[in-house]
Amino acid sequence: MSLLAKVQRGRSPKPPRILLYGTPGIGKTTVGSHAPNPVFVPTEDGLGEIDCARFPLATSVDQVAAALDELVHQEHDFESVVIDSLDWLERMIWDRVCEEFAVKNVEKADGGYGRGYQAALVHWRSLVAKLDRLRTERGMVVILIAHAKVEKFDDPEALPYDRYSPRLHKLAAAYLGEWCDAVLFATRKFRTQTQDAGFGRQRTIAHAIGRDGGDRILRTVGGPSCVAKNRYGLTEELPLSWAAFVAALSTHQPETEEQTHG
Repeated sequence: MSLLAKVQRGRSPKPPRILLYGTPGIGKTTVGSHAPNPVFVPTEDGLGEIDCARFPLATSVDQVAAALDELVHQEHDFESVVIDSLDWLERMIWDRVCEEFAVKNVEKADGGYGRGYQAALVHWRSLVAKLDRLRTERGMVVILIAHAKVEKFDDPEALPYDRYSPRLHKLAAAYLGEWCDAVLFATRKFRTQTQDAGFGRQRTIAHAIGRDGGDRILRTVGGPSCVAKNRYGLTEELPLSWAAFVAALSTHQPETEEQTHG
């Protein structure tokens, strides 16, 4: 049979791959716990108040890999896998790279000059291959949770500015961000106002929009304030909840190019 005979047409929907990041306490883990029948692979001790199925706390990259292998090969009824969190997992990967190259700092691995971060990508790719199997062979939703950091972005078309991004090394962040169907930033809704501070100076004040310090939202499209993207044509802003995300997915219009800015 020729390759042309194997050409497929139309959409082929698969479970979403989501990188969800935000500031501490915003509700990232709660969103993950509301995904379809989830099981958590915890790499940090923060699930005590969440009612969810979970593997024992992982303290090494091997333990994370073993948990994913169990989900790939053993019978179960879980429909979503949640890794919480990526930034703690990255430290475990760096520890493994240091062991492999007999150094104490990942930046000195493989001869130094930052090559240790390249070596870390080998372990990221191995874990992502297991996640791919869970998605394609077991039909599982994949949710990767990370904390946020503020980074300086050197925009070639404008002056440099600060923005939120996942708290990961830039190589890992780029790799995982490309693999995921959606990179979502969890934050609160604010408006800013410029006031006269006297002596010819001005100051900017942030005011919360909504209750309890500001409505909690998901930003689905990146901009000057944050890194974000989606391949679903979602609106730029959603309420911070799994139900709101699923509702938006059910009405999305496929994009010829993923929505991503920044």
